Amino acid sequence: MSPFPIIALDAMGGDVGPAVIVPAAEEARCLHPNIQFQFYGNKAEIEPLMLRFPKLQTISTIFHTQEVVLGTDKPSQALRRSRTSSMGLAIAAVKEGRAHATVSAGNTGAMMAIAKFALRTMTGIDRPALASLLPTVRAECVMLDLGANTECSADNLVEFAVMGAAFARTVLGLKRPKVALLNIGVEEMKGTEALRDAANRLRDNTNLALEFVGFVEGDKIGSGDVDVVVTDGFSGNIALKTAEGTAKLVGSLLRQAFQASLWTKFGYLFSRTALSSLRNHLDPNNHNGAVFLGLNGLVVKSHGGASASGFASAIGVALDLIADNLGERIAHDIGTVHVSAPVPPLLVQAL
Repeated sequence: MSPFPIIALDAMGGDVGPAVIVPAAEEARCLHPNIQFQFYGNKAEIEPLMLRFPKLQTISTIFHTQEVVLGTDKPSQALRRSRTSSMGLAIAAVKEGRAHATVSAGNTGAMMAIAKFALRTMTGIDRPALASLLPTVRAECVMLDLGANTECSADNLVEFAVMGAAFARTVLGLKRPKVALLNIGVEEMKGTEALRDAANRLRDNTNLALEFVGFVEGDKIGSGDVDVVVTDGFSGNIALKTAEGTAKLVGSLLRQAFQASLWTKFGYLFSRTALSSLRNHLDPNNHNGAVFLGLNGLVVKSHGGASASGFASAIGVALDLIADNLGERIAHDIGTVHVSAPVPPLLVQAL
């Protein structure tokens, strides 16, 4: 394989497909000149767009397929077509060692099914998890799982904590990330048995490259006091969608407020710099790039509706993970976890 990073792109994934993916690759090329691309998708749609970017053409190869995984496809349907679809072929490139990472804006469930089947989970990992960056008051935090596993055991949560911390050390540049479990309260007796058991194990494993700070409630995720928030995929997906919806609500209310009268319009003129900074901080495109952690290969998921800049950000996440050997970090950290006694169940739990 080339000494330079090779990224396999599912060119047909997302709401728009090649019309976003090709310009995004050009934007990433400008930021990372040594990168190389493999485009998987309909050549008739990709080539005309590529003509606008001569330098991108020289570092790219197009692998033609007309088979596309749709947003409405079930994971089982996507798996059956994984040998011929643009998503399946892009992931296969990583499995076969022809690419260092795959980036797609396609169907999340389909991606997880194909990636898990093709790449398998790492030794010591029971289930892979979907992790992403969320904006906070201070900067960003990592949150996982965001929907890959609706039900999780204490073992799964411990694994997620270790993988999330490795991800934070790579993407956020933190030496010892602060890790917390999402819960309904911060007291030790709160939460399910799995949560309390996982907390007990993380407290006992003081040799891990993370600082376990206990539980965090949903309203504290955005404070920036915690670097990694760990939860099951059911709660994580709800928390993520709630945060995204709240950001849209705030933006909508601000627009309405500044359009209410002539005076508020004047007020907007004086505050638009600050508002622009707020909009950029909350824009999902600036935090784009969720990662399937725990697999024997790198797979990055972009928002389906991401802009070219947003998809380029997801490519940037893939490059960071390649450069920092995330897989090796996770394998090492998982190997240092020791098993502690489970927490005895509570007969009554105060809410």
